[in-house]
Amino acid sequence: REHNLRMLELSEAEWDSASELCEILKVFKDATTFFSRTTPNLATIIPAIDHIDEILTSHESDESLNGSVRAALSLGKKTLDRYYSLTDSSEVYRIAMVLHPRHKLSYFQTAGWTADWIQTA
Repeated sequence: REHNLRMLELSEAEWDSASELCEILKVFKDATTFFSRTTPNLATIIPAIDHIDEILTSHESDESLNGSVRAALSLGKKTLDRYYSLTDSSEVYRIAMVLHPRHKLSYFQTAGWTADWIQTA
C-alpha cells in the first residue's frame, strides 16, 4: 500500500547535515552519560561546561560545516552561556572548585580566567 512517504525522504545534503550535527552533539551524550553513571559533584560542572563550550566554539565558525549546522551550534552555545552564567549567581561552584584537591585555583588559571575572576573565586 502506497503512503506517499517518498516526499519525506531525506536528501543526501540533509543526511550530510544530520551526520555533521550528530558528530558534534556527541559531547552532550558523553556529558549526560558521565553525569548519569557517577555521583556528580559541583567541582565537575564547570570543567564539563567549559569542555562543551570549547567544542561548540571550535565548530561554530567551521566553514566546512553546513550553514544550518553552524546556526544550530550558535544557538546551542547561547543557551549554554545562559546556563553557565547562572553559576555566577552561586558561590558554591567556585568554592567547590577551589576546595577540590585536583583543581584548586590552577583550573581557573589554566582555563584563562582573568585575575579578578580568580580573585573572586
